[in-house]
Amino acid sequence: MKTILLGGVAAVALSSGMARAESHLMFPEGEGDFNWDSYTAFAESHDLSGQTVTITGPWTGKDGELVESVLAYFEAATGATANYSGSDSFEQDIVISARAGSAPNVAVFPQPGLAADLAGQGFLTPLPEGTAEWTRENYAAGDSWVDLGTYTDKAGADGYFGFFYKVDLKSLVWYSQSAFDEAGYEIPETMEELKELTQQIVDDGGTPWCIGLGSGAATGWPATDWVEDLMLRTQAPDVYDKWVSNEIPFDDPAVVGAIEEFGWFAKNDDFVKGGSQAVATTDFRDSPGGLFTIPPECYMHRQASFIPTFFPEGNDSAFFYFPAYEEKDLGKPVLGAGTLWAITSPSDAANALIEFLETPIAHEIWMNQSGFLTPFKGANADLYATDELKKMGEILLGATTFRFDASDLMPGEIGAGAFWTGMVDYVTGESAENVAAGIQKRWDSIR
Repeated sequence: MKTILLGGVAAVALSSGMARAESHLMFPEGEGDFNWDSYTAFAESHDLSGQTVTITGPWTGKDGELVESVLAYFEAATGATANYSGSDSFEQDIVISARAGSAPNVAVFPQPGLAADLAGQGFLTPLPEGTAEWTRENYAAGDSWVDLGTYTDKAGADGYFGFFYKVDLKSLVWYSQSAFDEAGYEIPETMEELKELTQQIVDDGGTPWCIGLGSGAATGWPATDWVEDLMLRTQAPDVYDKWVSNEIPFDDPAVVGAIEEFGWFAKNDDFVKGGSQAVATTDFRDSPGGLFTIPPECYMHRQASFIPTFFPEGNDSAFFYFPAYEEKDLGKPVLGAGTLWAITSPSDAANALIEFLETPIAHEIWMNQSGFLTPFKGANADLYATDELKKMGEILLGATTFRFDASDLMPGEIGAGAFWTGMVDYVTGESAENVAAGIQKRWDSIR
């Protein structure tokens, strides 16, 4: 644990901070199975009495209240004041404030791309010394997280600018527990077994998959997640990275192969509810409904951790990790997203806040409420608010590689444009080679 501002006033700061903040702590100090030792150690080594740290991010409403419940412990431990403001237009607001010289101390970015852009323009400050090493040692797939937070600064030098805190998981397959139990299906642990199960369900007279790409103006995006997951299961992580940056073209055989892997599932009429032509027109929010009909209209649905929002009430959903190929020996890659914290106006309090995020308590407070996942190996996984979140957390902790959603890292005209529409073209009949070539042509046109 790194420390700052050590001195004899630390104990005074702790007591005065607690007196001021104890009344709005979600969980009283010392109660429950939280790692209170980490909190006490942090408090004893940090005195920020009278200082203020400003934070802005994308969380509003309930999520805003949740992050503030964590920041309350930082305030109580240090005597500092932490002012968080959330914005639905965070991406625009942070650019404006950074260029105007009025940025907050810390900004919470929902995507690495914008943070990398601001680092390159000189608007971010590297994280405290030792943060990268701490992340490598304490996060599952630690090198992946360091890579995702490392950007080139204005002078052309690489630095560690982004600390990931609060992660979303995408590599999941959802199913109905009762439907699987009744049919006697076992959870596949490899991609080979998943494909065998897919064919077995057809042989038994069922339909294996619910897939829908419809999403209004964003139609096609669910297929990009499939392709990204399959890139990580057919290629080494560095190939995925080169694809994201276009160091290898979009129509490289590795990318075409991943698209065709998606096609194995989505372009077989026997494998998909409604047949392959229904994939493009079925709304992604409606597509998993077939899991829960009697009899099931489909048995599996690959989608991120948010999808239960669209499940019918009283469902018996469960999920398993979207598995990797045993024969390819690529470990257990995980696709996801998440928020990263960066220093946009440096101060002692800003550095201390990043260091606070390295304590188990900073993760456990949110874990024990809702909607929070972490790859931090030192946090108590038993404190997850639900068994479902705990199981997702276990998947994160078991990851050998983590990669951020590729389409979110690509230029907007590609990741939120040509890639989406190209996947619709693919499932409605175009070849993977032609689709990939068309996306690359579009990429070339915007250079």
